[in-house]
Amino acid sequence: MSRLRPLPELDHLPALDPAYVHERPALGLGDDSPRPRILLLYGSLRERSYSRLAVEEAARLLHLFGAETRIFNPADLPLPDQIAGDDHPAVTELREHAFWSEGMVWCSPERHGQVSAIMKAQIDHLPLNIGGMRPTQGRTLAVMQVSGGSQSFNSVNTLRLLGRWMRMVTIPNQSSVPKAYEEFDETGRMKPSPLYDRIVDVMEELVRFTVLLRPHAEQLVDRYSERKADDRPLDPNQDLSAIAIRS
Repeated sequence: MSRLRPLPELDHLPALDPAYVHERPALGLGDDSPRPRILLLYGSLRERSYSRLAVEEAARLLHLFGAETRIFNPADLPLPDQIAGDDHPAVTELREHAFWSEGMVWCSPERHGQVSAIMKAQIDHLPLNIGGMRPTQGRTLAVMQVSGGSQSFNSVNTLRLLGRWMRMVTIPNQSSVPKAYEEFDETGRMKPSPLYDRIVDVMEELVRFTVLLRPHAEQLVDRYSERKADDRPLDPNQDLSAIAIRS
């Protein structure tokens, strides 16, 4: 059983004006092949979930911009610590998709002024370190939120804090969609608006940062404390900084 959501109307982007679109927004920043791998998480189980609908719009844009996407369905994800040893197929699959990814999109509804429990549970199931591997460290992150009321940034601010804690590179831009019930049509597609345009901006930027950091990701998260804990002393003949000092 796969917990990846299928993406309907993958190439149908009615709110996008093609006259202004860069289909390869990262061109010139680095090698964009193979396609950047982006995992998208949303934070509501409602049948008409606006965080899911926003993530689906983001995934279509990422596909247009040359990325490969996966949308995780958290419908049967247990609560953190509910299952001994996290021995549950939904937890295992979520972590597998995290390891697969180079970047992520997190979109939460705002509930009582904060991220939803569904959103937080998914993040809590992603440990900083598991078996010597790190499912989030060094990956890029774009944050989004939807709200039932007026404009707010509580959820995206919390998602930024969580992204920093998870040692991710959170991009500067973000999306917050107020009164989300007004922004999507009866088929679940987002209407043309400056709010949709902002999601386009955020996905362009995510692809750019992911490609830009791709060749440097390992070096950017190389930490003294982790080398020490893993007993990995540096080889002075391979340490570029030491070589530069000697020369």
